[in-house]
Amino acid sequence: MTANKPGDPTTLNRLYGRAKGKTLRAGQQSLVNTLLPRIAVPDEGPVTAERLFGSPRPLHFEIGFGGGEHMAGRADMLPDHGFIGCEPFINGVAQALTHVDGDNGAGTPLGNVRIHHGDALEVLARVPDGSLSFLYLLHPDPWPKARHAKRRMMNDGPVRMFAAKLKPGGEFRFGTDHPIYLRHALMVMQRHTDTFQWLCEKPADFLNRPGGWPETRYEAKARKLGHEVWYFRYRRS
Repeated sequence: MTANKPGDPTTLNRLYGRAKGKTLRAGQQSLVNTLLPRIAVPDEGPVTAERLFGSPRPLHFEIGFGGGEHMAGRADMLPDHGFIGCEPFINGVAQALTHVDGDNGAGTPLGNVRIHHGDALEVLARVPDGSLSFLYLLHPDPWPKARHAKRRMMNDGPVRMFAAKLKPGGEFRFGTDHPIYLRHALMVMQRHTDTFQWLCEKPADFLNRPGGWPETRYEAKARKLGHEVWYFRYRRS
């Protein structure tokens, strides 16, 4: 398999990377057993705000939410909005459920979050076109080897899907600390200027985390290691 052969995450039809890590703690496993079924995205049918939350509202979609810090932070900021998060790594799902449940009493439980443990693109395909207000792809696996480039979520197929699902004026946010992925993503987005406008006027716009963009644990880890982090905002034309 080489980078030059056709394909991307919309056509490979499989997930890569870890699905499970350390054994879940008792409290985490309890949330997976009890809370996750109550807030899980339905396995079939359209994925709409009305179906998930019972009323029309701005809809946010996060691909690969890691430990759920960003998703929970945004959901807490915007209680009248609806948030859909997808993550194949069960340990990340368990951590996100802890945030949704109120961080063991330290916060308020979040009623505006729905979670899918599995493939984000399968769920995104069931979102009606033009429905999303925000779509997030933060610190995805960079797959730095050239032969693995087709596994990157920042590829033409997924980006076309992002454009279809976002409403006009909706926003796509992308963040990474990996220079190879950064260059690849910029080249991909340059091919989609007909559907996405880069919201950038000066270097500070992509070098500093914008307001209303909660830090993820992956971002914090990257900074601790001395990595530079880049932030990108694109408006759906």
